[in-house]
Amino acid sequence: MGNCRGVGKNIRMTIKEVTRIMSPAEEMTRDEEVTGFAGTDRYFLAPELGSIVNIALVMGKPLLLMGEAGTGKTQLAFEVARALSMNIYVARCKSTMKGEELCYDHDTVARLYESRFGSAETGRDPAKFDDYIVYGPIGKAFLAEEKGVLLLDEIDKTESDVQDNLLDILEDYEFTIREIDRRISAKNKPFIVITSNAKKELSDPFLRRCYCHYIEFPTPDQMRQIILLHYPKTSEKLVSVALDIFYDLREQGFEKSPATSEILNWIGALEHEGISPSDLRKKSYRERVPFLGVLLKRAGDIQAYTDNYNGQHNPNSFRERGY
Repeated sequence: MGNCRGVGKNIRMTIKEVTRIMSPAEEMTRDEEVTGFAGTDRYFLAPELGSIVNIALVMGKPLLLMGEAGTGKTQLAFEVARALSMNIYVARCKSTMKGEELCYDHDTVARLYESRFGSAETGRDPAKFDDYIVYGPIGKAFLAEEKGVLLLDEIDKTESDVQDNLLDILEDYEFTIREIDRRISAKNKPFIVITSNAKKELSDPFLRRCYCHYIEFPTPDQMRQIILLHYPKTSEKLVSVALDIFYDLREQGFEKSPATSEILNWIGALEHEGISPSDLRKKSYRERVPFLGVLLKRAGDIQAYTDNYNGQHNPNSFRERGY
C-alpha cells in the first residue's frame, strides 16, 4: 500500500543524486553510495513518498508519516526493512506508555525475588545490575550491530510529555540509563519511521526534528494498481465494479470510511466466494454490497447504511466511473 508502483528491487544512488532535491543547507560534501528504497512487489510507492524516504535514509533524520488509517504508513516501515534486508524494531505506542520504557526497563521485582530465593534457574546474578536490564525497541535498535529500522507506531496516542522526552533521544541517537548514569549511544543509527493518525497534535519541537510527509488517500487509478499488487490475477472488470462501490461508500460520510486494507480484504472475500462482476450488478442496492462488514467496521455505519438504502434507492444508483 502507499502511493507509484514499486519495482520490487533495491536501487543504488549517490549522495550527489540525492542532494539535487535538498536545500543548500542540507547538502552533503562527501560522495558515497547508499542503498535506496524503490518500493516492493507488495507496496505501491508514490514518487514524492519515495523521494522523502530516501532523503531521510541518507540524512539520518526521523521520518514522520501522517494520514488517515489504512494508507500504508506502518506497512512502509516493514517494507523498507524487507527490501533493504534490515531488522525492524517496533514500538506500538499506547496512551499509558512512558518514553523511558521504549529505551529500557530495570526488572526490580525479578531482582528482589531472585535475591531472596535464588537465581539458579535464570542464570542471572542479583548483584549485577545489567542482568536485569530489559531493553525496549529503541534500546535494541541502538545496540544492534547492524543498521535497522525503528518504527514508533501511532506516536499521537502518547502524551505530549512522552513525545518531548523522546526529542533529544531521536535527535542525538542516545539515552541514559539513569540508575547507573550510563550513556547508550547508537552503534549504527537506525532509520526511524514514526506514524501518526493525527488523533492528537504533535508539538512543534517534535515536528521540527522530523522530515514530515502526509500520505494522501490513493486515487482510483492508484488503488487499482495497489489491488493488482495483491491480486494480480483478479478480473479487471471485478476490480472496476469493486472500485465503483468502494469509492461511493467513501463518499457517504460514514464515521469510519473504508480504507485500503478494507478493499483488499473485500476483494479477497469476493474472489473466495466466486462473486463475479455481473453478480454484483444484478443485486439490489443493499444486496450488491456482500460482506458489508468487511468494508464498514462500525455498527453505527452499518446500521446507517441499512436505514438509508434499504429499498430507497435505484438498483443502478452506483455510478460507473470509467476507471
